[in-house]
Amino acid sequence: MNKSRIRIVLEMIKFEHSVFALPFALVGALLAARAGGGLPSWHQILWIVVAMVGARSAAMTLNRIADLEYDRRNPRTANRALPAGELSPGFAWMFTLLASAVLVIAAWRLNRLALELSPVALLVLFFYSYTKRFTSWSHFVLGFCLGISPAAAWIAIRGSLDARMLILCAAVTLWVGGFDVLYSCQDVEFDKAAGLHSIPKRFGIAKALLTARAMHLVMVALLGWLAFSFHLAWPAWAGIGVVAVLLAYEHSLVKPDDLSKMNAAFFTVNGYISLLFLLFWGAAAIVMHP
Repeated sequence: MNKSRIRIVLEMIKFEHSVFALPFALVGALLAARAGGGLPSWHQILWIVVAMVGARSAAMTLNRIADLEYDRRNPRTANRALPAGELSPGFAWMFTLLASAVLVIAAWRLNRLALELSPVALLVLFFYSYTKRFTSWSHFVLGFCLGISPAAAWIAIRGSLDARMLILCAAVTLWVGGFDVLYSCQDVEFDKAAGLHSIPKRFGIAKALLTARAMHLVMVALLGWLAFSFHLAWPAWAGIGVVAVLLAYEHSLVKPDDLSKMNAAFFTVNGYISLLFLLFWGAAAIVMHP
């Protein structure tokens, strides 16, 4: 595969957006390890990262395959690799299978439960690609696809699951689902014409923005609950404050009659949220008492 092909593939799967999910998975790994009185090994961190990249690459590629005809018809997405003919559907299918295999191998290198659950994770990830065809609540399914990452990381470290991780799963689900609602506001007219479903299409842009705000408010509350349940030190609470401020800024950029700053709200702000969350909560997890 030459450099040009690699660049096209990385663009197709939006590799740089791995920053959205990976920090939350790493926080889950840190909390799991510290609950046992230690820190994750480099072996564990390596295979968690490999598993995350494999899972996300497989999911994004299948999503592009499933949406190929819609992407061709949507002016916003017509220049993507598959509709533009830069990559073939056959190549995309092979890449999906390869990325899926990478996830399974990484899970095998972690522990037995991770390996046994890897097909379930793939089914959840692949299911999302078809939800816009029949439900307006696909945003929550997408959120859940990333939301399971902290629980998966806990399982990778401990070989079992602590119920408290479900709080972080719910928080990430609402965070991702909320900014996906915002992003979907750009495609309301196309969704109507194509017969696809979304919250903005069903309720209108103004109500969709309110829904996203409500989702993010609940997310912040869930993070507070999680910090309390783990008895985390002050950096975790400072991190929640930073996340709340950035979410407020994100919502200030997007208005019902002005979506021109959507890319800044979606990509830049959410990238900072995930990285700063890792910084503050990572510090809190390192100093927590087992």
